[in-house]
Amino acid sequence: MVLIVIDMQKGLVDEELYAFDTFMERTVRLVDAARKNNVEVIFVQHDAGSGSGMSAGDENFEIVDQITPKEGEKVFTKTINSCFGSKEFKEYVENLADKSLMIVGLQTNYCIDCTVKSAFERGFEVIIPEGTNSTFDNDYMTGETTVRYYNEDVWEELVEAVTFEEAIALLEA
Repeated sequence: MVLIVIDMQKGLVDEELYAFDTFMERTVRLVDAARKNNVEVIFVQHDAGSGSGMSAGDENFEIVDQITPKEGEKVFTKTINSCFGSKEFKEYVENLADKSLMIVGLQTNYCIDCTVKSAFERGFEVIIPEGTNSTFDNDYMTGETTVRYYNEDVWEELVEAVTFEEAIALLEA
């Protein structure tokens, strides 16, 4: 199993996210558990382009301090929603012996959704721990409704949805 941490960048991690405190606490605990149990952690950052404030070199592009990548951990950059849009990421994960991806991060209805679907289409087992993806309110749905819609409906046949405790146990196995 590999833990994929998507877009946990200073410009996106904000208290306006749905269930912010739970989301952050669980994401940090999963990263810590993976590291403690020698489970590979892969970080992916979204580069929105020069002048956006969310591009390489910008403070908002950086991964949040609570889970700063450690030496030797892989960090990939993408410019579209799906992590598989990064040729380097795609090639790296497709060459892994273990085809189980635990996916956490931001935002549920954008990069998490696209990556979940892309991973599923490529034959990966996708594991989504409860409370480890989030998003903001939008013009159509609250963050809560959006998270519930994707986690409980859209991905129902694509992922193995697990409780947070089950996710920790998987990382410790």
